[in-house]
Amino acid sequence: MRARIYRPAKSAMSSGTAKSRDWVLEYAQGSARSVDPLMGWTSSDDTQTQVRMRFPTKEAALDYAEDKGIEAVVSEPKTRKPNLRPMGYGENFATNRRGAWTH
Repeated sequence: MRARIYRPAKSAMSSGTAKSRDWVLEYAQGSARSVDPLMGWTSSDDTQTQVRMRFPTKEAALDYAEDKGIEAVVSEPKTRKPNLRPMGYGENFATNRRGAWTH
């Protein structure tokens, strides 16, 4: 059985980083999917692909995989540079602005 351990990226729908701090163990697809000829639904007899487990650290996920005999591949996350402005959003409404109000 193969699995992938990764840290999910932040949601594109918000600027927050919720649900992206935990590490996820996700099983790889074991068998091919097939299309039902009558309804057109995609199905598979492999139920392990529906399992997604969350762990607080990468080491905890690797320990779980090792204990259960799961061959795991770790994908390291790409870190992003923090987007920090000197005074932040409040700078737009500061009373001590140096320049003219342009909008």
